[in-house]
Amino acid sequence: WAVHHMDVKSAFLNGVLQEEVYVEQPPGFVLRGQENKVLHLVKALYGLRQAPRAWYAKLDESLIGLGFRRSTSEHAVYLRGTGGRRLVVGVYVDDLIIAGGNGGDISIFKDQMKGIFKMSDLGLLHYYLGLEVSQTEAGITICQSSYAAKILETAGLFGCNPSATPMEPRLKLSKQSAAPRVDPTMYRSIVGSLRYLVNSRPDLAYSVGYVSRFMEEPRQEHLA
Repeated sequence: WAVHHMDVKSAFLNGVLQEEVYVEQPPGFVLRGQENKVLHLVKALYGLRQAPRAWYAKLDESLIGLGFRRSTSEHAVYLRGTGGRRLVVGVYVDDLIIAGGNGGDISIFKDQMKGIFKMSDLGLLHYYLGLEVSQTEAGITICQSSYAAKILETAGLFGCNPSATPMEPRLKLSKQSAAPRVDPTMYRSIVGSLRYLVNSRPDLAYSVGYVSRFMEEPRQEHLA
């Protein structure tokens, strides 16, 4: 199945508010003689706490209106059709990942979405949430080389010599270490980034899981 990518322009502005929300008149658009009045919002604005929920409700309603059903196990995945005509749509905020066995069905769905929202058709999926995607006749592969390079740069290890293994064999670390403390926010940030890298590098899973044990009070040897 080919995997396509679409993006909704100004997604949060499409959400219809269920609550009563009022805002001050923006500079340059104040009504003369009614300067003390406020505006009643009908649709969401960026920065509103309700905006993400209102946008998702609008998108959910639109997809169900197009004949999709929401996956019972993953609410960000929508399905339409069966067999070779099956269409799968994954949602992440304003990004849509579209996969299906029939190219015509994908094109029809894209046109349907463009009729509802202002959309950007990004074609075949190449890059998504730090994942580099390569689609060939042999199959689909993902990697995170640029994401890994960014982690190395953040940790101050860019340009260092590579290692054949991610951790020394039989390495023993302890929470009762007497080594100097390190910035816990920085440590958690690096470990969190490494945990996301495990998506394409499962060979790092054990090592990343091991250093994750020391996020409460990390020491110099844990950071090393």
